[in-house]
Amino acid sequence: MLHPRSTPFDDITSRASQPLPLPVFSSCWYLVVTLDVTEFRPDENTHFQVCANKMEDVLSSEVFGRRIICDGEYGTVCYVGTIPPTSGLWLGIEWDNPLRGKHNGSHEGRRYFTCSQLNTLSDISLRGYEVSNAGQKEEILHSCPNISVLNLSKNLLASWENVADIACQLKKLNTLDLSENRFYLPSHPSLLANAFENLTTLSLNQTGITWKEVLQCAAMWPVLEELHLASNGIASMERPVNCLQCLTLLNISDNKLTDEKQLYALSELPRLKQLIITNNRISSVEFPVTQFGCSTELFSSLTSLSVDGNNVSLWSFINELNKLKSLQSLNCQNNPLMESEKNPGTVRQLIIAKIANLKYLNKTEILPEERRGAELDYRKMFGIDWLKAGGSHKSEFNNLCVMFLVEHPRYTALVKKYGAPDDEEIKSLQPVNLKNKLLCLTIKCPDKPDQQPIKKNLPDSMSVQKLKGLLFRLLKVPGSELKLTYESSKMEGKEIELENDLKPLQFYSIENGDCVLVRW
Repeated sequence: MLHPRSTPFDDITSRASQPLPLPVFSSCWYLVVTLDVTEFRPDENTHFQVCANKMEDVLSSEVFGRRIICDGEYGTVCYVGTIPPTSGLWLGIEWDNPLRGKHNGSHEGRRYFTCSQLNTLSDISLRGYEVSNAGQKEEILHSCPNISVLNLSKNLLASWENVADIACQLKKLNTLDLSENRFYLPSHPSLLANAFENLTTLSLNQTGITWKEVLQCAAMWPVLEELHLASNGIASMERPVNCLQCLTLLNISDNKLTDEKQLYALSELPRLKQLIITNNRISSVEFPVTQFGCSTELFSSLTSLSVDGNNVSLWSFINELNKLKSLQSLNCQNNPLMESEKNPGTVRQLIIAKIANLKYLNKTEILPEERRGAELDYRKMFGIDWLKAGGSHKSEFNNLCVMFLVEHPRYTALVKKYGAPDDEEIKSLQPVNLKNKLLCLTIKCPDKPDQQPIKKNLPDSMSVQKLKGLLFRLLKVPGSELKLTYESSKMEGKEIELENDLKPLQFYSIENGDCVLVRW
């Protein structure tokens, strides 16, 4: 097997240096732990006597199946009894760690219990086991040939040749974690490719590797699909040429990327679907296109982008992402942009409205109703700017200035989808006085036909919780028992639930003339 400090595999563990007390007995009994069996012996200072048969019965019922820990290793008691020709009672332990012990539950041809077999294991972690090389020739091949997932992080590996010696014995290996090791570059990477011919996932986090070194080594990984390079201090990137062409996921989080041009180096990877660049220093991005509203051919397969924890502060960043024709999922929390509006819900609505094909934002699904509401609000919110920039209700008179198109590249598409904002919608946005912020709402109780509808002028900043307080005074029903929904004239026959008591009415895009439905 894999050798820590080049010692034989069977010597990874050693005899316990301290006796381990048995939980169900007094201190007059103790364990002496060998590599895979444990003998009970009476303490020399005790006067407690018991016949062997009775002791075996007691131990069998009390100890069998118990969990133990010795030298930090966990195990399960699978046998209690004698082991001829030795004297005394012994415990047979199946260790959680498959590398602990020499035997498999049998002794001198007799089986006492059954252990898991190394040759059946497919997923092994040797993190922090001081592994430095493959050990004896073909020992891994004969001992555990079915390993497909192997964690060798935080070990003493320094040579890619040594890693290849391990990998070449594991024909089914597809996932390998080498994080927190330090490697020098191989002389001829392509000569090691056969060892990694089936490797699809590789983790090199905290290895100090540069992007240039990654490209130099890439010939070793001909079918690699996922590559994790977090926390390596990577500050510059260049285009992969004739390598990494099968890559579908790239994680370069917690590095030092600042220049948007560094990302262009990745833009022509034909199969790249998921890009994780969280906790870098990216602030802007730009994808050149021939005209406004068009998609770019860069990142043609990218469906998921994570830019959490960067320096994104301008809406132009979000505008550019709309050019990525396959983008469906965006994570962008912990950026200055997310704090640009007093109401976080407003930021979310604006992002949804600006990126046409987005289906998930910050790991939350965007439902059709939410998209429709966000796009209608966006169309209304910037209606005045649209008119001032040359927009017209008659398409033949539209002559929008370039500045407006740069700031709102999707606005024209939204006008085609929903029509131009009418005068009433635009007037409702003008913040002349408090009256402009009041909503004229009709409150109905559909399950109480005797209850007459109530008309109220309410501020759009009123929270759902305060609305319930008002309804308590009007209807004499505790707010905790009330369930509120509303109907909009723009979505006839559709009720939208006001499920969050802390959100203001404006969060749900409630408008003048809408109807609040109250049930209890």
